[in-house]
Amino acid sequence: MKLKKHLSSIAATVLLAMLMATGMVTTSCSQQQTNENYLQYVNVFIGTGGHGHTYPGAVVPYGGIQPSPDTRIYGWDACSGYYYNDSTINGFSHTHLSGTGCCDLGDVLLMPTVGNQDITQEEERGQTKAYASAFSHEREVAEPGYYSVMLDRYGIKAEITSTTRGAIHRWTFPKSEDAGVIVDLDYALDDQINFEMQLDVISDTEVVGHKMTKYWAFDQYINFYAKFSKPFTYTIVDDTVTVGEKQKPRRKALLKFANTEEGEVIYAKVGVSAVDIDGAKNNVLSEIPEWDFDGVKADAQKRWNDYLAKIDIETSDADQRTIFYTALYHAGLQPYNFTDADGRYYGMDMKVHQGDVNKPVYTIFSTWDTFRAWHPLQTIIAPEFNGELVNSLLLKAREGGILPMWELHSNYTGCMIGYHSVPIIADAYLKGYRDLDINEAYKAMRRVAEYDTTGIIAPKAVVDILMNPAKYWKNKIGYVPCDKDNEAVAKALEFAYNDWCIAQIAKEVGDTAGAALYEKFAQGYKTYYDPEVGYMRGKDSQGNWRTPFDPARSTHRSDDYCEGNAWQWSWFVPHDPEGLMELVGGKDTFNAKLDALFAASSEITGEAVSADISGLIGQYAHGNEPSHHIIHFYNYGGQPWKTQELVDQVLYTLYFNNDNGLSGNEDCGQMSAWYILNAMGFYQVCPGKPVYSIGRPIFDKVTINLTNGNKFVVETINNSRENKYIQSMELNGKELTEPFFTHDDIMQGGKLVFTMGNTPKK
Repeated sequence: MKLKKHLSSIAATVLLAMLMATGMVTTSCSQQQTNENYLQYVNVFIGTGGHGHTYPGAVVPYGGIQPSPDTRIYGWDACSGYYYNDSTINGFSHTHLSGTGCCDLGDVLLMPTVGNQDITQEEERGQTKAYASAFSHEREVAEPGYYSVMLDRYGIKAEITSTTRGAIHRWTFPKSEDAGVIVDLDYALDDQINFEMQLDVISDTEVVGHKMTKYWAFDQYINFYAKFSKPFTYTIVDDTVTVGEKQKPRRKALLKFANTEEGEVIYAKVGVSAVDIDGAKNNVLSEIPEWDFDGVKADAQKRWNDYLAKIDIETSDADQRTIFYTALYHAGLQPYNFTDADGRYYGMDMKVHQGDVNKPVYTIFSTWDTFRAWHPLQTIIAPEFNGELVNSLLLKAREGGILPMWELHSNYTGCMIGYHSVPIIADAYLKGYRDLDINEAYKAMRRVAEYDTTGIIAPKAVVDILMNPAKYWKNKIGYVPCDKDNEAVAKALEFAYNDWCIAQIAKEVGDTAGAALYEKFAQGYKTYYDPEVGYMRGKDSQGNWRTPFDPARSTHRSDDYCEGNAWQWSWFVPHDPEGLMELVGGKDTFNAKLDALFAASSEITGEAVSADISGLIGQYAHGNEPSHHIIHFYNYGGQPWKTQELVDQVLYTLYFNNDNGLSGNEDCGQMSAWYILNAMGFYQVCPGKPVYSIGRPIFDKVTINLTNGNKFVVETINNSRENKYIQSMELNGKELTEPFFTHDDIMQGGKLVFTMGNTPKK
């Protein structure tokens, strides 16, 4: 495995050098031009095992198509379609999610074959299709923008690369009189319901199709166009089969090629679109006009190399370098470009719109996760791109009636809690992004914080989630009673933070009354603190505390918390750590309670414990997002050395350079963004407040190549694994006496210097 990766890295280095020398690649994705090969530092298999839920497919940064191998269909660890421990591949589908905790997509599967094309219906919830092939990791190569594997059953080498909207496959066949390809339209990840399936062969080299699926996204449209380099004959499968107690429609095209010679190469180009088949065709043919697989691969890898060049690090720790650049890679997978090559896109109002291809609309907004670190990272390394995402969110609010919570292919899913489009918008604006209508944004923020079920384009079941009773009670009586809605404490704490963000924008637009109202709501977190037990606790509509009470108890998605317990959620006050400190009894008590959190037994009690509570240090759960800011609270409590100790512990014990390298779901880049920021030495505790908390830098030197032309350098003197404590800090030659600095300090460029030692500096 290591030898294979080393050789592929050498090949990538040589290829990039040749292409750059001959001018065969185009500039894309970054202002930074470089001769360094960053691809050699990426291990795309990180997170494909354990419960990371990542995939190894061949994509470009923020690409609208995600071709990748699928090794399983059902279950939590099938969320991305690929699981490292599996030994068979069902084929290669073209839409995937990275690191999510829910399953969807897996559209338009192709599987090259030799011999009988067995489409026997698998057993109910069977993971392996009848036409699946065995494979081994020894004959599998995955790099940014490229994937290859040997399909042992068929003796076919399968390769994929892609552009923003199109994928190209290269299949090297053995000598055969019976070569072919299965185009499986009814295939999808998990038990999705397929509607409106259409599959047509329009020439002896072209297949097109359309379907609508209902699952996590209630109304997901996918159209595809596929063109093959060799003519075929075909059989269309259009029937219904019985699976368990269900009747399921099938739509497949069984393609057959004339005799293949040993080593004969056949290509397939695939485009997808949510708009229509013509859009899918134009997407791929406009971006991949020829059968130039190597040229497409070179451009995809050039785009990744330019993207990864946003940050340079110096370190002698090869594993940490790989973890860092793989994290940066994972942060570049989503959101997806959702605008066709002709500028059209499918909107939240379920209508096709003519947009601007130069100002694309994006999809896949996992806001509950990504507001915490992923979007703050973008405000540093790609503020203009982050602004495009902000405008996509505002566009979705105009079209669909409300800002999204978890948006998927122009569908409101209603997934998770809070209204975290708000801090994403507020943080961008308060850091200086101004290419938006702030009055429209403020109106959209207030709309999502109010209880109003009208004017939202979504099924009633989704509207009921988007507008859950918690919002009604928060606005009506000032708190969320635990007998009136599920996950009441978690929702209320997130509302308080979200409302604080609204208050900041109210001040910006001059709405004094609005600012006062939402500042008051922002203090609502205090309602849930029970001094008798020392935790945030459910309170019913009569003012009584929830009983019985156990801070370690979890009942997944069916208690007063969300994917967590009272230990973790009692700290969700990112906007007011000083107020929380006062609430619990002062600085000493605050620090003692933090100590107790990290020293407690990691046992979680309850009959239906949330699987998301993972990566535990005591009761701190790094594998899930609600805990992600807590380590930095020691800086507010005046004990920064403890922040440094714990950041060090997380970076070195909960991230690894292997398939099981993440302590929880990757969650669309959030888990990786936490690592990136903290490995550089800082973290934003409160998006909406442009201040960074200093932790423990692990690299000798970091250079952030800012889009404004400046460079921000973090230099670490006496850096080593043992020297994890900061002895002194200087920003542009001036001593820092507190472990904080501002966003402006970064964007203006300059140097932050840490001197390290092996004992705490108290």
